[in-house]
Amino acid sequence: MNIHEYQAKSLLRSYGVSVPQGGIACTLREAKEIAETLTGPWVVKAQIHAGGRGKGGGVKIATSLEEVDTLASQILGMTLITPQTGLQGKLVKKVYIEEACAIEHELYVSLLLDRSSSRLIFLASTEGGMDIEEVAKTHPEKIIKVTLDPVVGFQPFHGRQLAYGLGLKGDSVKDLTRLAKGLHKAFVTLDATLMEINPLVLTKDHKLLALDVKMSFDDNALYRHPEIAALRDLDEEDVTEYQASQQGLSYIKLDGTIGCMVNGAGLAMATMDIIKLYGGAPANFLDVGGGAPRERVTEAFKIILSDPNVKGILVNIFGGIMRCDIIAEGIIAAVKDTNLNVPLVVRLEGTNVALGKEIFAKSGLSIISLDSLSEAAQRIVQYVKEAV
Repeated sequence: MNIHEYQAKSLLRSYGVSVPQGGIACTLREAKEIAETLTGPWVVKAQIHAGGRGKGGGVKIATSLEEVDTLASQILGMTLITPQTGLQGKLVKKVYIEEACAIEHELYVSLLLDRSSSRLIFLASTEGGMDIEEVAKTHPEKIIKVTLDPVVGFQPFHGRQLAYGLGLKGDSVKDLTRLAKGLHKAFVTLDATLMEINPLVLTKDHKLLALDVKMSFDDNALYRHPEIAALRDLDEEDVTEYQASQQGLSYIKLDGTIGCMVNGAGLAMATMDIIKLYGGAPANFLDVGGGAPRERVTEAFKIILSDPNVKGILVNIFGGIMRCDIIAEGIIAAVKDTNLNVPLVVRLEGTNVALGKEIFAKSGLSIISLDSLSEAAQRIVQYVKEAV
Protein backbone atom coordinates (compact mmCIF):
# COMPACT_ATOMS: atom_id res chain seq x y z
CA MET A 1 0.00 0.00 0.00
CA ASN A 2 1.26 3.47 -0.91
CA ILE A 3 0.49 6.75 0.83
CA HIS A 4 0.79 10.41 -0.09
CA GLU A 5 3.84 12.58 0.53
CA TYR A 6 2.11 14.66 3.22
CA GLN A 7 1.10 11.50 5.10
CA ALA A 8 4.62 10.07 4.87
CA LYS A 9 6.10 13.29 6.20
CA SER A 10 3.71 13.31 9.12
CA LEU A 11 4.76 9.76 10.01
CA LEU A 12 8.47 10.52 9.73
CA ARG A 13 8.08 13.64 11.88
CA SER A 14 6.68 11.43 14.65
CA TYR A 15 9.90 9.37 14.45
CA GLY A 16 12.17 12.37 14.83
CA VAL A 17 12.92 13.06 11.16
CA SER A 18 13.00 16.76 10.26
CA VAL A 19 10.58 17.82 7.52
CA PRO A 20 9.46 21.27 6.35
CA GLN A 21 6.29 22.74 7.84
CA GLY A 22 3.21 22.39 5.67
CA GLY A 23 -0.45 21.46 5.39
CA ILE A 24 -2.83 19.66 3.03
CA ALA A 25 -5.56 21.46 1.10
CA CYS A 26 -8.46 20.21 -1.01
CA THR A 27 -9.81 23.67 -1.90
CA LEU A 28 -8.37 27.07 -2.81
CA ARG A 29 -9.64 28.51 0.45
CA GLU A 30 -7.83 25.84 2.46
CA ALA A 31 -4.65 26.42 0.45
CA LYS A 32 -4.70 30.15 1.24
CA GLU A 33 -5.47 29.59 4.93
CA ILE A 34 -2.57 27.14 5.25
CA ALA A 35 -0.16 29.48 3.44
CA GLU A 36 -1.08 32.29 5.83
CA THR A 37 0.12 30.17 8.77
CA LEU A 38 3.50 29.45 7.14
CA THR A 39 6.54 31.55 6.32
CA GLY A 40 6.99 32.22 2.61
CA PRO A 41 8.09 31.53 -0.01
CA TRP A 42 5.91 28.48 -0.40
CA VAL A 43 5.93 25.28 -2.45
CA VAL A 44 2.63 24.07 -3.92
CA LYS A 45 2.75 20.31 -4.53
CA ALA A 46 0.23 18.04 -6.23
CA GLN A 47 -0.54 14.95 -4.15
CA ILE A 48 -0.81 11.80 -6.26
CA HIS A 49 0.71 8.34 -5.95
CA ALA A 50 3.40 8.86 -8.57
CA GLY A 51 6.89 10.28 -8.82
CA GLY A 52 8.14 12.88 -11.26
CA ARG A 53 5.45 15.39 -10.31
CA GLY A 54 7.74 18.34 -10.89
CA LYS A 55 8.41 17.24 -14.47
CA GLY A 56 4.67 17.30 -15.15
CA GLY A 57 4.08 20.73 -13.65
CA GLY A 58 2.76 19.47 -10.32
CA VAL A 59 5.33 21.24 -8.10
CA LYS A 60 5.58 25.05 -8.17
CA ILE A 61 7.17 27.75 -5.99
CA ALA A 62 5.11 30.78 -4.93
CA THR A 63 6.60 34.03 -3.64
CA SER A 64 3.32 35.64 -2.53
CA LEU A 65 -0.03 34.61 -1.14
CA GLU A 66 -1.62 35.67 -4.41
CA GLU A 67 0.71 33.35 -6.29
CA VAL A 68 -0.16 30.49 -3.91
CA ASP A 69 -3.80 31.00 -4.86
CA THR A 70 -2.97 31.11 -8.58
CA LEU A 71 -0.79 28.01 -8.54
CA ALA A 72 -3.22 26.04 -6.36
CA SER A 73 -6.02 26.87 -8.82
CA GLN A 74 -3.86 25.57 -11.68
CA ILE A 75 -2.84 22.34 -9.97
CA LEU A 76 -6.09 21.37 -8.19
CA GLY A 77 -8.26 19.53 -10.69
CA MET A 78 -5.53 19.09 -13.30
CA THR A 79 -4.78 15.72 -14.86
CA LEU A 80 -1.12 15.35 -14.00
CA ILE A 81 0.97 13.27 -16.39
CA THR A 82 4.35 12.08 -15.15
CA PRO A 83 6.78 9.35 -16.26
CA GLN A 84 5.08 7.04 -13.73
CA THR A 85 1.40 7.74 -14.49
CA GLY A 86 1.37 6.89 -18.18
CA LEU A 87 -0.42 9.03 -20.73
CA GLN A 88 -3.74 8.75 -18.88
CA GLY A 89 -2.33 10.76 -15.96
CA LYS A 90 -3.94 11.19 -12.57
CA LEU A 91 -6.49 13.70 -11.36
CA VAL A 92 -5.14 15.98 -8.63
CA LYS A 93 -7.58 16.35 -5.74
CA LYS A 94 -5.18 17.60 -3.06
CA VAL A 95 -2.25 20.00 -2.87
CA TYR A 96 0.37 20.24 -0.14
CA ILE A 97 1.38 23.78 0.83
CA GLU A 98 4.87 23.78 2.32
CA GLU A 99 7.52 26.25 3.43
CA ALA A 100 10.35 26.53 0.90
CA CYS A 101 13.94 26.27 2.09
CA ALA A 102 17.35 27.50 0.92
CA ILE A 103 19.08 24.41 -0.48
CA GLU A 104 22.83 23.94 -0.28
CA HIS A 105 22.89 20.39 -1.64
CA GLU A 106 20.45 17.61 -2.55
CA LEU A 107 21.06 14.04 -1.34
CA TYR A 108 19.29 10.71 -1.59
CA VAL A 109 18.55 8.22 1.22
CA SER A 110 16.27 5.19 1.23
CA LEU A 111 15.68 2.04 3.26
CA LEU A 112 14.32 -1.15 1.72
CA LEU A 113 14.55 -4.92 1.82
CA ASP A 114 17.42 -6.44 -0.13
CA ARG A 115 15.86 -9.71 -1.22
CA SER A 116 19.19 -11.22 -2.28
CA SER A 117 20.47 -11.08 1.30
CA SER A 118 17.11 -11.01 3.15
CA ARG A 119 18.31 -7.94 5.05
CA LEU A 120 17.39 -4.30 5.25
CA ILE A 121 19.69 -2.05 3.30
CA PHE A 122 20.25 1.70 3.25
CA LEU A 123 20.93 3.23 -0.14
CA ALA A 124 22.33 6.75 -0.30
CA SER A 125 23.81 9.04 -2.92
CA THR A 126 25.14 12.54 -3.32
CA GLU A 127 23.00 12.75 -6.47
CA GLY A 128 19.71 13.65 -4.80
CA GLY A 129 16.74 14.96 -6.74
CA MET A 130 17.45 12.56 -9.62
CA ASP A 131 16.01 9.18 -10.53
CA ILE A 132 18.09 6.79 -8.46
CA GLU A 133 17.75 4.14 -11.19
CA GLU A 134 19.50 6.46 -13.63
CA VAL A 135 22.26 7.21 -11.12
CA ALA A 136 22.78 3.48 -10.53
CA LYS A 137 22.98 2.92 -14.27
CA THR A 138 25.33 5.75 -15.21
CA HIS A 139 27.31 6.31 -11.98
CA PRO A 140 27.07 3.13 -9.85
CA GLU A 141 30.10 4.29 -7.84
CA LYS A 142 27.92 7.08 -6.41
CA ILE A 143 25.52 4.64 -4.73
CA ILE A 144 26.37 4.00 -1.07
CA LYS A 145 25.08 0.75 0.42
CA VAL A 146 24.89 -0.06 4.13
CA THR A 147 23.40 -3.45 5.02
CA LEU A 148 21.90 -4.07 8.48
CA ASP A 149 22.31 -7.32 10.39
CA PRO A 150 18.80 -8.31 11.60
CA VAL A 151 20.22 -9.45 14.96
CA VAL A 152 22.07 -6.20 15.67
CA GLY A 153 19.66 -3.80 13.93
CA PHE A 154 20.60 -0.18 13.38
CA GLN A 155 23.69 1.09 15.17
CA PRO A 156 25.25 4.59 15.21
CA PHE A 157 28.17 3.45 13.07
CA HIS A 158 25.71 2.70 10.26
CA GLY A 159 24.67 6.33 10.32
CA ARG A 160 28.27 7.49 10.26
CA GLN A 161 29.00 5.24 7.29
CA LEU A 162 26.16 6.90 5.39
CA ALA A 163 27.14 10.40 6.49
CA TYR A 164 30.81 10.06 5.57
CA GLY A 165 29.86 8.49 2.26
CA LEU A 166 27.70 11.53 1.54
CA GLY A 167 30.56 13.88 2.43
CA LEU A 168 28.85 15.34 5.49
CA LYS A 169 30.84 16.90 8.31
CA GLY A 170 30.41 18.22 11.85
CA ASP A 171 26.89 18.30 13.27
CA SER A 172 25.47 17.11 9.94
CA VAL A 173 26.96 13.67 10.65
CA LYS A 174 24.99 13.49 13.91
CA ASP A 175 21.87 14.76 12.15
CA LEU A 176 22.13 12.11 9.44
CA THR A 177 22.65 9.39 12.06
CA ARG A 178 19.50 10.51 13.92
CA LEU A 179 17.59 10.61 10.65
CA ALA A 180 18.71 7.10 9.66
CA LYS A 181 17.83 5.79 13.13
CA GLY A 182 14.34 7.29 12.90
CA LEU A 183 13.89 5.93 9.39
CA HIS A 184 14.86 2.44 10.51
CA LYS A 185 12.59 2.52 13.56
CA ALA A 186 9.64 3.68 11.45
CA PHE A 187 10.34 1.01 8.82
CA VAL A 188 10.42 -1.88 11.28
CA THR A 189 7.62 -0.64 13.53
CA LEU A 190 5.19 0.04 10.68
CA ASP A 191 6.02 -3.02 8.53
CA ALA A 192 7.11 -0.89 5.60
CA THR A 193 8.51 -2.19 2.31
CA LEU A 194 10.11 1.07 1.18
CA MET A 195 11.00 4.42 2.71
CA GLU A 196 12.64 6.86 0.32
CA ILE A 197 13.73 10.47 0.85
CA ASN A 198 14.53 12.13 -2.45
CA PRO A 199 15.75 14.71 -2.10
CA LEU A 200 17.14 14.89 1.40
CA VAL A 201 18.46 18.44 1.44
CA LEU A 202 21.28 20.11 3.31
CA THR A 203 20.10 23.68 3.79
CA LYS A 204 22.19 26.85 3.71
CA ASP A 205 22.17 26.84 7.53
CA HIS A 206 23.46 23.22 7.51
CA LYS A 207 20.25 21.45 8.53
CA LEU A 208 18.99 18.22 7.00
CA LEU A 209 15.37 18.21 5.79
CA ALA A 210 13.36 15.45 4.13
CA LEU A 211 12.04 17.46 1.20
CA ASP A 212 10.15 14.66 -0.54
CA VAL A 213 9.20 11.29 0.94
CA LYS A 214 7.80 8.08 -0.51
CA MET A 215 6.51 5.19 1.60
CA SER A 216 5.06 1.76 0.84
CA PHE A 217 3.72 -0.80 3.31
CA ASP A 218 3.25 -4.55 3.36
CA ASP A 219 -0.44 -5.22 2.62
CA ASN A 220 -0.26 -8.48 4.54
CA ALA A 221 0.68 -6.62 7.74
CA LEU A 222 -1.99 -3.91 7.60
CA TYR A 223 -4.17 -5.79 10.07
CA ARG A 224 -1.54 -4.86 12.67
CA HIS A 225 -1.65 -1.18 11.73
CA PRO A 226 -5.18 0.19 11.44
CA GLU A 227 -3.72 3.70 11.65
CA ILE A 228 -1.77 3.03 8.44
CA ALA A 229 -4.68 1.30 6.70
CA ALA A 230 -6.75 4.42 7.44
CA LEU A 231 -4.35 6.44 5.27
CA ARG A 232 -5.36 4.50 2.16
CA ASP A 233 -6.62 6.78 -0.63
CA LEU A 234 -8.96 4.78 -2.85
CA ASP A 235 -9.01 7.60 -5.41
CA GLU A 236 -5.38 6.67 -6.17
CA GLU A 237 -6.05 2.96 -6.63
CA ASP A 238 -7.70 0.90 -9.34
CA VAL A 239 -11.27 0.28 -8.16
CA THR A 240 -11.36 -3.28 -9.48
CA GLU A 241 -8.06 -4.17 -7.84
CA TYR A 242 -9.35 -2.84 -4.51
CA GLN A 243 -12.62 -4.76 -4.82
CA ALA A 244 -10.65 -7.92 -5.59
CA SER A 245 -8.49 -7.47 -2.49
CA GLN A 246 -11.66 -7.21 -0.39
CA GLN A 247 -12.63 -10.65 -1.72
CA GLY A 248 -9.24 -12.14 -0.86
CA LEU A 249 -8.10 -12.11 -4.51
CA SER A 250 -4.75 -10.90 -5.85
CA TYR A 251 -5.70 -9.06 -9.04
CA ILE A 252 -3.74 -6.71 -11.26
CA LYS A 253 -5.24 -5.35 -14.47
CA LEU A 254 -3.10 -5.56 -17.60
CA ASP A 255 -3.58 -4.43 -21.21
CA GLY A 256 -4.28 -7.74 -22.96
CA THR A 257 -7.43 -9.55 -24.07
CA ILE A 258 -7.18 -12.96 -22.36
CA GLY A 259 -8.48 -13.10 -18.80
CA CYS A 260 -6.57 -15.43 -16.48
CA MET A 261 -7.75 -17.19 -13.33
CA VAL A 262 -5.05 -19.23 -11.60
CA ASN A 263 -4.25 -20.50 -8.11
CA GLY A 264 -0.77 -19.56 -6.93
CA ALA A 265 1.34 -16.55 -7.87
CA GLY A 266 4.09 -18.58 -9.55
CA LEU A 267 1.61 -20.57 -11.64
CA ALA A 268 -0.17 -17.33 -12.56
CA MET A 269 3.09 -15.84 -13.83
CA ALA A 270 3.83 -19.00 -15.83
CA THR A 271 0.32 -18.91 -17.30
CA MET A 272 0.77 -15.34 -18.47
CA ASP A 273 4.15 -16.25 -19.95
CA ILE A 274 2.76 -19.13 -21.98
CA ILE A 275 -0.06 -16.96 -23.31
CA LYS A 276 2.58 -14.51 -24.53
CA LEU A 277 4.62 -17.39 -25.95
CA TYR A 278 1.76 -18.39 -28.23
CA GLY A 279 1.05 -14.86 -29.42
CA GLY A 280 -1.64 -13.72 -26.98
CA ALA A 281 -1.69 -11.03 -24.29
CA PRO A 282 -2.97 -11.54 -20.72
CA ALA A 283 -5.62 -9.10 -19.54
CA ASN A 284 -4.81 -9.59 -15.88
CA PHE A 285 -2.89 -11.33 -13.15
CA LEU A 286 -5.37 -13.11 -10.87
CA ASP A 287 -4.44 -15.49 -8.06
CA VAL A 288 -7.47 -16.98 -6.31
CA GLY A 289 -5.30 -18.54 -3.59
CA GLY A 290 -4.55 -22.04 -2.50
CA GLY A 291 -7.92 -22.93 -1.00
CA ALA A 292 -10.48 -20.66 -2.65
CA PRO A 293 -14.13 -21.50 -1.92
CA ARG A 294 -16.76 -21.63 -4.66
CA GLU A 295 -17.93 -18.10 -3.88
CA ARG A 296 -14.44 -16.65 -4.41
CA VAL A 297 -14.15 -18.36 -7.78
CA THR A 298 -17.46 -16.81 -8.81
CA GLU A 299 -16.28 -13.37 -7.71
CA ALA A 300 -13.04 -13.88 -9.62
CA PHE A 301 -14.99 -14.48 -12.82
CA LYS A 302 -17.08 -11.38 -12.27
CA ILE A 303 -13.96 -9.28 -11.77
CA ILE A 304 -12.31 -10.66 -14.92
CA LEU A 305 -15.42 -9.97 -16.99
CA SER A 306 -15.72 -6.42 -15.64
CA ASP A 307 -12.83 -5.61 -18.01
CA PRO A 308 -14.37 -4.84 -21.43
CA ASN A 309 -11.09 -5.77 -23.14
CA VAL A 310 -11.44 -9.44 -22.16
CA LYS A 311 -12.27 -11.55 -25.25
CA GLY A 312 -11.58 -14.96 -23.74
CA ILE A 313 -10.71 -16.62 -20.42
CA LEU A 314 -8.10 -19.23 -19.50
CA VAL A 315 -8.47 -21.00 -16.15
CA ASN A 316 -5.40 -22.92 -14.97
CA ILE A 317 -5.82 -24.70 -11.65
CA PHE A 318 -3.49 -27.13 -9.91
CA GLY A 319 -5.56 -28.75 -7.18
CA GLY A 320 -3.48 -29.43 -4.13
CA ILE A 321 -5.24 -27.82 -1.20
CA MET A 322 -7.90 -26.71 -3.67
CA ARG A 323 -10.15 -29.48 -5.00
CA CYS A 324 -10.84 -29.51 -8.72
CA ASP A 325 -14.52 -30.41 -8.23
CA ILE A 326 -15.02 -27.29 -6.09
CA ILE A 327 -13.33 -25.21 -8.77
CA ALA A 328 -15.55 -26.79 -11.43
CA GLU A 329 -18.70 -25.99 -9.46
CA GLY A 330 -17.53 -22.42 -8.94
CA ILE A 331 -16.77 -21.98 -12.65
CA ILE A 332 -20.19 -23.32 -13.66
CA ALA A 333 -21.92 -21.04 -11.16
CA ALA A 334 -19.92 -18.09 -12.44
CA VAL A 335 -20.72 -18.86 -16.08
CA LYS A 336 -24.42 -18.95 -15.26
CA ASP A 337 -24.35 -15.85 -13.02
CA THR A 338 -22.43 -13.72 -15.53
CA ASN A 339 -24.09 -14.98 -18.72
CA LEU A 340 -20.61 -15.63 -20.09
CA ASN A 341 -20.39 -14.77 -23.80
CA VAL A 342 -16.63 -15.20 -24.44
CA PRO A 343 -14.66 -18.43 -25.02
CA LEU A 344 -13.64 -20.27 -21.84
CA VAL A 345 -10.79 -22.80 -21.73
CA VAL A 346 -10.08 -24.66 -18.50
CA ARG A 347 -7.08 -26.75 -17.56
CA LEU A 348 -7.47 -28.68 -14.29
CA GLU A 349 -4.94 -30.95 -12.62
CA GLY A 350 -4.69 -32.42 -9.14
CA THR A 351 -7.11 -33.44 -6.41
CA ASN A 352 -10.46 -34.77 -7.76
CA VAL A 353 -9.56 -33.76 -11.33
CA ALA A 354 -11.66 -36.60 -12.83
CA LEU A 355 -14.69 -35.47 -10.84
CA GLY A 356 -14.13 -31.88 -11.95
CA LYS A 357 -14.07 -32.88 -15.61
CA GLU A 358 -17.21 -34.97 -15.12
CA ILE A 359 -18.98 -31.94 -13.66
CA PHE A 360 -18.01 -29.90 -16.74
CA ALA A 361 -19.21 -32.67 -19.08
CA LYS A 362 -22.62 -32.85 -17.42
CA SER A 363 -23.10 -29.07 -17.21
CA GLY A 364 -24.21 -28.62 -20.81
CA LEU A 365 -22.16 -25.42 -20.99
CA SER A 366 -19.61 -24.40 -23.63
CA ILE A 367 -16.56 -25.02 -21.46
CA ILE A 368 -13.46 -26.40 -23.21
CA SER A 369 -11.62 -28.64 -20.75
CA LEU A 370 -8.07 -29.65 -21.68
CA ASP A 371 -5.30 -31.58 -19.91
CA SER A 372 -2.27 -29.79 -21.31
CA LEU A 373 -1.46 -26.18 -20.34
CA SER A 374 0.34 -25.73 -23.63
CA GLU A 375 -2.69 -26.89 -25.59
CA ALA A 376 -5.04 -24.81 -23.44
CA ALA A 377 -2.99 -21.65 -24.01
CA GLN A 378 -2.81 -22.23 -27.77
CA ARG A 379 -6.56 -22.85 -27.93
CA ILE A 380 -7.59 -19.67 -26.07
CA VAL A 381 -5.15 -17.56 -28.11
CA GLN A 382 -6.65 -19.02 -31.28
CA TYR A 383 -10.22 -18.36 -30.15
CA VAL A 384 -9.47 -14.75 -29.25
CA LYS A 385 -7.69 -14.07 -32.54
CA GLU A 386 -10.65 -15.51 -34.45
CA ALA A 387 -13.07 -13.38 -32.41
CA VAL A 388 -11.10 -10.21 -33.23
